[in-house]
Amino acid sequence: MARSQPSVGLRPYLPADAAVLAAIFVESIEGLTGDDYTEGQQQAWMSAADDEEHFGAALGKDLTLVATLESSPVGFASLKGADHIEMLYVHPSAAGQGVASALCEALEKLAAARGATRLTVDASDTAHDFFRKRGYADQQRSTVNVGDEWLVRTRMQKALVPVEKGPMQ
Repeated sequence: MARSQPSVGLRPYLPADAAVLAAIFVESIEGLTGDDYTEGQQQAWMSAADDEEHFGAALGKDLTLVATLESSPVGFASLKGADHIEMLYVHPSAAGQGVASALCEALEKLAAARGATRLTVDASDTAHDFFRKRGYADQQRSTVNVGDEWLVRTRMQKALVPVEKGPMQ
């Protein structure tokens, strides 16, 4: 008998999540970006999680959601301000199970509820197709210097459907 896939749960980020999300960040880069980035680029990118306290503080500044499968964190995403996806990372073992889609959909709804008419993201080459399939359009290619490495990314944008406000809001 086929076993159904566990459903993705979402919850707010808590400071106690910093270590596990730093590990997901590193393992996601290490396990999923090798076709698009060199080992040196990956190492430079992953270094953002070397200081877990600083990493956690950065997550706490934005609206960060944690995705879980069977109560275990497997991914996270952050909304900076009302209209920019700052981070979206999924553990390689959970890739392809709807985790990134659930996180992105939630951020899109939250951004619309905050009054945003569009949402932007600086997508890695690895994440580009994921965002394109969700309706994000390329705006501009750029590079960012991380340590001694240059990483290529694409600014993408999606128009959001306004949230209807009910009579009680």
